[in-house]
Amino acid sequence: MAQKLTVLADANSFFASCERVFDPRLADKPVVVLSNNDGCVVARSTEAKRMGIKEGTPWFTIRDETQQAGVVARSSNYELYASLSARMMSVMSRFMPGQEIYSIDECFLSPSTDARQTARVSAAMRKAVLEGVGIPVSVGIAPTKTLAKVANHWAKRHPSSGGVSLWSDIEERHGDDALAEIPVGDIWGVGRRLTKRLQALGIVTALDLRRQDPVSIRHRFSITVERTVLELNGVPCIDGDASANDGKRKSEILCSRMFSTPITDMSHLDQALSVYAQKACRRLRRQSSLCSHVASFCATSPFGPENSYQSFHATTTLRDPSDDPLVIAKAACQAMRGRADPHARYIRAGVLLLGLQDAKDFTTLHGFEAKRDTHDLGAVIDKANKKFGTSRVGIGYGGIRGKGRADEDTGAAWTMRREMLSPRCTTRWDEMAVAHAD
Repeated sequence: MAQKLTVLADANSFFASCERVFDPRLADKPVVVLSNNDGCVVARSTEAKRMGIKEGTPWFTIRDETQQAGVVARSSNYELYASLSARMMSVMSRFMPGQEIYSIDECFLSPSTDARQTARVSAAMRKAVLEGVGIPVSVGIAPTKTLAKVANHWAKRHPSSGGVSLWSDIEERHGDDALAEIPVGDIWGVGRRLTKRLQALGIVTALDLRRQDPVSIRHRFSITVERTVLELNGVPCIDGDASANDGKRKSEILCSRMFSTPITDMSHLDQALSVYAQKACRRLRRQSSLCSHVASFCATSPFGPENSYQSFHATTTLRDPSDDPLVIAKAACQAMRGRADPHARYIRAGVLLLGLQDAKDFTTLHGFEAKRDTHDLGAVIDKANKKFGTSRVGIGYGGIRGKGRADEDTGAAWTMRREMLSPRCTTRWDEMAVAHAD
């Protein structure tokens, strides 16, 4: 019986690649994409990586030097990235069954053919994505998800692979060296804190981790690390996430942003919390869930004067589980009222919806029913925003509406700054790409 295989398809430098789709002038140029408020580097093209630009580097510290060297910076164009991601996933779903979308730029697939045929189909899939969407993709094929991740990174680092790598071929040609050259911290599921603990035990490479006794690792760490050891040994034991394809959250929904300028007025903080609550509530309704608790938080800059850092958080328990945007926005604002310092300069705030449960499964005694959005206000707001543009309609004055190309981002001083935003070619009629004939 042929061994069951897992395929991991992962876009190369996804955000930077998206920026190139509608701007061919960026081909072969070093491109970096910045975080909210154009703060830090969150994505780099291959050329930018070769220049030594590190992920997480504050943009202002390298701006002048890198721009002189020809680096092109772009603000995060979330609308464009989400649209191209959906197109990319749609193309790949036609080539193999069992697609599990793991993140915006990668998915697992479950082929039903042998290794060689899977590699040929993967090459065809990669070509179709590049020609149809314009995004380069690398593919790793292995008996487990963890090894598929390893094979995928091998394909990215070795151009001779043609963008598709079979773990069986890598292991046959390079043996233990293939895992020996991978730091343990680069293995899927091994975080920074766990890396330090493993290194303290002399486990510094992926090969070291594979050679550990799974039972001992489970007792010392957790069942998650035990599964990683088994997966590195070719034993599949990481199940798919049934909710991955629709982005459903089972435990919490978070909406949090940094402000472009500090907030010093409590009415502006209420505006921000109301807007974030409405955004979180939109996702809650989209996945047909209810929440039981609403948490709000805000914080000042950790880099301010000594002993000036402040962080506040508070949670409100709803009388009845709800998906009503009026109830949730009001709870988010009330949770922070009287707790935040009216004289502080807050640079970040957020709203967290907790105690999630499926609306259709919620049952209770008569008189204790969920506080549903029976007036359909949320649905009306969603339809209006879909038809006329994001944040055109909301609850109260959220400080969102403004003027100009990025009107939903310029209505209030605290909203996210994106000064180097590229055109949102796939979601805005007035920003569609224009082709000029010679």
